[in-house]
Amino acid sequence: MQLKSYWLDTAPAFTGVSKEPVAGKADVVVVGGGLTGSSAALALAKKGARVVLCEAETVGSAASGRNGGMCNNGFAQDYAAMSAKLGVETANRLYRAFDAGVDTVERLVREEGIDCSFARTGKLKLAAKPEHYDKLARTQELLAAQADPDTRMVSRADLPSEVGSQRYYGGMIFEKGAGMHVGRYVTGLAEAAARRGAQIHQHTPVMGLRALPGGGHEVTTPQGRITASQVLLASGTSQVGPLGWIRRRIVPVGAFIIVTEPLPVEVLDRLLPTRRMTVDTKNLVNYCRVTPDNRLLYGGRARFAVSNPKSDAESGAILRKSMVEMFPELADVRIDYCWGGMVDMTRDRLPRAGERNGIFYSMGYSGHGTQMSTYMGTVMAEVMDGRTELNPWKDFDWPAIPGHFGPPWFLPIVGAYFRLKDRFL
Repeated sequence: MQLKSYWLDTAPAFTGVSKEPVAGKADVVVVGGGLTGSSAALALAKKGARVVLCEAETVGSAASGRNGGMCNNGFAQDYAAMSAKLGVETANRLYRAFDAGVDTVERLVREEGIDCSFARTGKLKLAAKPEHYDKLARTQELLAAQADPDTRMVSRADLPSEVGSQRYYGGMIFEKGAGMHVGRYVTGLAEAAARRGAQIHQHTPVMGLRALPGGGHEVTTPQGRITASQVLLASGTSQVGPLGWIRRRIVPVGAFIIVTEPLPVEVLDRLLPTRRMTVDTKNLVNYCRVTPDNRLLYGGRARFAVSNPKSDAESGAILRKSMVEMFPELADVRIDYCWGGMVDMTRDRLPRAGERNGIFYSMGYSGHGTQMSTYMGTVMAEVMDGRTELNPWKDFDWPAIPGHFGPPWFLPIVGAYFRLKDRFL
């Protein structure tokens, strides 16, 4: 078993690294080479801007290359609850932003010729308890009437047509959902940005940001300094650089994934006959899907812990046990990959994007970022041109998390709370 991302291990290396020095002037410096940063760099370069992207490690090496490769519409939260909290008009506007995110991914894959096995397979949300099914059914009725007619319920009796497991009590289908090889996708986005003239520097962490008297910012890296008219932080959970204001508002949560050896098609036809992106209704959520080369990917919040080799291996053992409980016939299947990555969570699990002290930012996708990060990268390219009305998150405040000044000491407490909720609610 390899303790590394299947997506990154099976994607081509990024070839568009700039040979230019990290110096001089730029219209925009983008901090972070994941999906937000790469899509923003591409959109800005298309508009004729001189773009310099600084990535602390390598393109896609953080959350953008370590997720489940699911590209699904819909909230992390219950639509009915969001409508009650925010009002139907606002909830629908935000819901459609996630729809637009999936559409944006599909468009960029087509326009840029990115070979990433993008497919609109749909998403299946599985009810882990009978009462969860009832709640899903109420939500689906509301969704179909107000925001998304491309949803429907599947009863427990009909569930074998969707998933070969006796563990669940029915589910809800979102037809707009999609899946892809996210490692090839993020590399393809960055290559497209480089082709349009964006200078992309890997192993170039931003260590300093200083506002200049005449406007703009001085961006300091170990390789040199750049004077930028504008700066976009697309850095997610990065622990590098002068991002204290961001870190007090984001909780980095470990998300862990295992991937099996390649499986016979007839086995996959029993397990996931429709090949949908599949997720359950637990607080400590589990999800699974079939990869483009016929492996089963199984992931979730196995533990509320940081990602490191020891933590990843421990979480992988938990995930394997859960996978076998869902699909007993996989008890003897070999696990080829196991890895973790940090997801940038906000308190309400909604993204944040905007501008503070002349610096723009977009992040906090809370485990639903594949499509929203791509969408927000393209949106922020317009926002930085003055079209702030296009930002779906512009009216959301972003208070600091009380007591959160550094490492998230409270994660074990949060994990214990969610385990109790899954057990008793």
